[in-house]
Amino acid sequence: MIENLNSNNIENDECNLNTKDSDYEDLITKLKEIKSTIALLEKTIFK
Repeated sequence: MIENLNSNNIENDECNLNTKDSDYEDLITKLKEIKSTIALLEKTIFK
C-alpha cells in the first residue's frame, strides 16, 4: 500500500513538473510575441 502511494506521488510530481515546463514554454512564446509587437510598433512610430 505504501509503495503504491509513493508511486502515485512520483507520478504526480512528474505531472507537476511537466505542467511547469509547459507554463514556462507558454510564457516564452508570449514574450516572443510581445517582443515582435514592440518591434513592429517601433518601426511604425519611427518611420
